[in-house]
Amino acid sequence: MNGVIEKALLFIILLRLASGSIEITAAMFMLKFNDLEKAFYINSMLALVGPCILIVTTGIGLMGLADKISMTRIVCLFAGILLILFSVNSK
Repeated sequence: MNGVIEKALLFIILLRLASGSIEITAAMFMLKFNDLEKAFYINSMLALVGPCILIVTTGIGLMGLADKISMTRIVCLFAGILLILFSVNSK
């Protein structure tokens, strides 16, 4: 390892750290409020954060790998992400 980190990788790492920090902060608020309704509301807000982070980090990763992977694989990855998001939001 040469000690140099790619900008795309660094940005993905920072986004994941921010996402994890948001999750931990939300859990602490749930503990502090000690109320099921407030916990449910906080959890609902987290449901917005997760998919956004997934889409952004995947997009950054694909931009960094665009010259290394085929267009077919890129389309398949985005189709997979869309299917995950659709299945999570379906009833």
